[in-house]
Amino acid sequence: MKIKQISYTSSHRPSLLRKAVTLIGMVALGVVALMFSAVLLAVILVVVVFGGAYLWWKTRAVRKMMREMQSLAARNAKAENDAFRGEVFEGEVIEGEVIEVVAVRVQESEVRR
Repeated sequence: MKIKQISYTSSHRPSLLRKAVTLIGMVALGVVALMFSAVLLAVILVVVVFGGAYLWWKTRAVRKMMREMQSLAARNAKAENDAFRGEVFEGEVIEGEVIEVVAVRVQESEVRR
């Protein structure tokens, strides 16, 4: 089996017409690819916008509940702060728990009994 190699020698150079047709074909192919990518980008953008609007519309009740819960929590925190205003806690705080140490004085007369 004989393998032929295709190569252009000086006698088989492409003509000016073939070069022009190739150049026009490549430019046309580039324009078509650019148009396809622009259309694809526009379609993706429309899908994203409509999808986001749909999700925004469907989650409006959840967002309303979250705002109400946030305002309720803020009111409760303010009420708790108002309830404990002026109180002084004494003792040792370990891991969020308060351990109150109460010192009891014992009079000498009670010890002798």
